[in-house]
Order: sequence, then C-alpha cells, then structure tokens
Amino acid sequence: MSIIESRIDVGAEEYRQNFEKMSSLVADLKDALKQAREERSDKARQRVAEVGKLPVRERLDLLLDRNTPFLEIGALAAKDMYDGKVHGAGSVIGIGVVEGREVIVNANDPMIKGGTIYPLGVKKSLRAQKIAMENRLPTIYLIDSGGAFLPMQSEIFPDEDDGGRIFYNQAVMSKMGIPQIAAVMGLCTAGGAYIPAMSDEVVHVRGTGAIFLGGPPLVLAATGEEVTADELGGADVHCRESGVSDYFADDDPHAIAIVRELVRNLPAADKTRLSMREPRPPRYDPTEIYGIVSRDLKTPYDVREIIARIVDDSAFTEFKALYGATLVCGFAHIHGHPVGILGNNGILFSDSALKATQFIQLCDRRRIPLVFLQNINGYIIGREYERLGITKDGHKMVNAVSTATVPKFTVMTGASFGAGNYGMCGRAYGPRFLWTWPNAEIGVMGGEQAADVLVTVKNDQLARAGSPPMSAEEVDAIKAPIVEAAHKESNAYYSTANLWDDGIIDPAQTRNVLGLSISAALNAPIRDDVAGFGIFRM
Repeated sequence: MSIIESRIDVGAEEYRQNFEKMSSLVADLKDALKQAREERSDKARQRVAEVGKLPVRERLDLLLDRNTPFLEIGALAAKDMYDGKVHGAGSVIGIGVVEGREVIVNANDPMIKGGTIYPLGVKKSLRAQKIAMENRLPTIYLIDSGGAFLPMQSEIFPDEDDGGRIFYNQAVMSKMGIPQIAAVMGLCTAGGAYIPAMSDEVVHVRGTGAIFLGGPPLVLAATGEEVTADELGGADVHCRESGVSDYFADDDPHAIAIVRELVRNLPAADKTRLSMREPRPPRYDPTEIYGIVSRDLKTPYDVREIIARIVDDSAFTEFKALYGATLVCGFAHIHGHPVGILGNNGILFSDSALKATQFIQLCDRRRIPLVFLQNINGYIIGREYERLGITKDGHKMVNAVSTATVPKFTVMTGASFGAGNYGMCGRAYGPRFLWTWPNAEIGVMGGEQAADVLVTVKNDQLARAGSPPMSAEEVDAIKAPIVEAAHKESNAYYSTANLWDDGIIDPAQTRNVLGLSISAALNAPIRDDVAGFGIFRM
C-alpha cells in the first residue's frame, strides 16, 4: 500500500482557525456528554441510595471487564426534548466486553424519572435490538423502570415501531439463537414485565426488583386487593413460586456477579475471519483533523488528509485515482481490519457514481467491510448532466450501497444533503453503525438553498398571475424563518437527539470508534448467500 503524504501546513493561519473552531465544538460535545451522564436531582440520588440500589454507571462498571472500552449508543438521545431532563432517553446502551465476550447492554437509569419510558426510549431500545440482531451480540438487560410515560402512551404503545416491537424482537432474537440475559434490579411493570419473561435467563434482586403486569395501585383499583410491590412480584415470589425468575440475588453487586457468570457460561462464538494485519497507528496525529476540516462547510478539503489520520500506518491503495475525482475510493486497514473507504471530495458526478459502484462490488465480492466518510451536498444537477444520465448512474451507486452484504459503517464528517445522503450510505441504507462529527449538518438541502427555491417558486406563481415579483422585504420575510428552521433541524445535536445516528463523536476518536464498530460487526457472519446485485440500468 502507498503511504499518504500529507500536505497540511499546521502552521498556517487557516489551519489554526479551523483547529480552534473544531476544538470549541469538541469541548461543547464533552460538556453535553458530561451533563447527560451526571445531571441528576439530589432527590433522585437520595431515593436510589435509600433503597440500596447502585446508579446505572456503577452497575456498568461492575458488569464490564476492567480496562475495556465501552462503545455507547445514543448518549445524547432526547437532548433538549421533553422537559430537557430525560438524558439519554432514560437509559444507557452500548457495546462492551463481559468475561471477554462482546455484548450489548441496555440499562435503565432509575435516576431519570424513575426509569420511566418515553417514546425515544422505545426507539433507543429498538435500535439496540437491531444492533444485536445484525451483529449477533448477546444482550444484557439491566431493568429498573416504572413503565411507560402514560401522558405520551399514544406515541409508545400501538404502532409497529412502538413498545410492542421490543417483545416481538425478543422472540425473533431467541429464534436466531442470540442469548438474552435480564437482571431485574427495580420495578419491571406492565408491558415491561415481558422483557425478563422473554429473556433466556433472569436474575432477580431481593427487595428492589419486582415483576408484575399491574402494580399495586392498579391491583387495588381493579380488585380491591391491597398488596405491596414485593408481595406482588418480588424475587421470592418469582424465584420460589411462579418460576418467572431463575436466580435470586441479594443486591445489585450480587446480581451483576451472577450475570457475569452466565455470560461466562455461554457457548464460545466464532467471529468472522478477515485478512487481518498487525495494527499500526497512523503516521499523523489524529487531532490534526481539527485543523484540516474547514469551519465553513462550503469550503472543501482533501478527504485523503482525513483518511491518513484514521487508517493504519496512513497506508492507502487508491482505486481509480485519476477517474471520478470528486469521490476517493481505496483499500486500507483500521486497527488491523481490512476496509474499503469511500470519501467525498466534492459533489457526485456520473463518473464518481460509476466508480463507487464498481468499488463497492469489489469489496462485497472480497468480503471487505465498507467505510463511508460522508461530506456531500448531493449529486450534480442541470440539463447537461440529466442528458448524460446522472439519474441512472446515481441509481447504480444507490443500488450497490443498498444490496452490498458486507458490513457498512458511515461517519458524517460535514454536509449530508439530499440524495448524497443516500448514495453515501445514510441511515436508511443499513450501515451497521452511523456516527456524526459535531460540525455535521443533515437535510434535504441547506437552509439558504431551500429558501431560494421557495422564493423562486413564489415569484413564478406571481408571474403566472401577472403580478410583479416580491420585494426585497417580502423575500427576507420568507427566507428568514426557513433558514432559522433549517439551522435548528439540520445540526448534529438535533440529529443525535432524534437517534438519526448512533452518537456524536470527537473526530480525533474516529479511528478507535470505527475499530470497535468493525470488531462488534464481526460477531455475525458476512452473508455470502446472495449472488450479485440488482439491475443496473444502462
């Protein structure tokens, strides 16, 4: 492989200003993550301590192997939504190592509304299950929830992607042979009672854990029977009488010790074998990415400079280097894993789309995972390009992305607009994981472009009616709210709050995040039972 020779002048004023801007964005990200992890009311902390529970992060510290990474998913889900206090949508979800085995953990946070489930909490749980199914990861549920947030029950209960889908997925995961272990560490009520009931093995904590379809208030209202939570569904009831639970635990640490033992007893899993190489760090400092990426999304930069700071030894074999220059494709390794990388260097033309299509086919045939570095304003438009077939050439690329059977990973490093989002493997195109940098923006188009389109449409309507075009004041009145709304709804935090991605990451950590993502994906076999692709229109 060729070593990428960086041409970045780290002493340049432009580099310095870019570095300062990205450093500020990363500092804001770290503050937001710290707030999501730590901002809890004194009352909630006291309530958890009084009943002898551990905070969710301490539970995870006991569960996960020491000095191993934890790849958190949706850390900023529901940010600034609801009342602004439902951090992480009320749960902590991520991929970690337990007894040497990669697993995905779904843990309610009892200090956030008592673990109450909000609509985005359901969406986050469904995302965790999808990750488990795609990557064949054993799932551990640390359950401590008072059930659904009833004022929003219409957004939680009835639809195919609402709460019931969680239990449907549990049944499918069981059929797939994916182990599921539940630790009942607090309330587990109403529909949530099915989570342990549908798991393979259930650990139940004495005194704090309780499983029931209807809690004491509902039982009293429906039957007139007065009963405590422990009498209704405590560990003694379900370990001795009902058989719902399998293991009796004295407290949280005991329960977690049992869970670790259960994971240790799981059959060994053979990971997919790739043509690995000895990992080597990049030759350039990954924090230099801060100065390479322009503080203005409209200003281009060479994506090869990003690749040089992500891949092993900064080594990269570029594919069709002289053709389709607005898309860089090539082979590299990340933490020893072979990857095929596609990175934007401008808008997508027919030649770059055709180049991508061929490259994706090569990687799919050779069982090489694909990494998309997405910074794209879309496909080229205009009469000449339509005449030359940009639509059918773009279709070939979208088809190849859609039907590739190897694991795909996407990092949004800047703009993500229009069909470019699709061609570069946006959320709808099945990447195993999708990560976002804090400078990223996503939308059908940029705010200014959207506003200009609407102004043009309005002026066309006026012209057809025989009226003069809008005045400058009228144009501003139309454009201002559109630009403002686009700015709010296209930024990285809005995206991650709505779980359109798996999290915002520090650009300097991209290499490590991708390495962990690829490692997790290799727990599942790479499909080789589907021959070829769909039809590529000529």
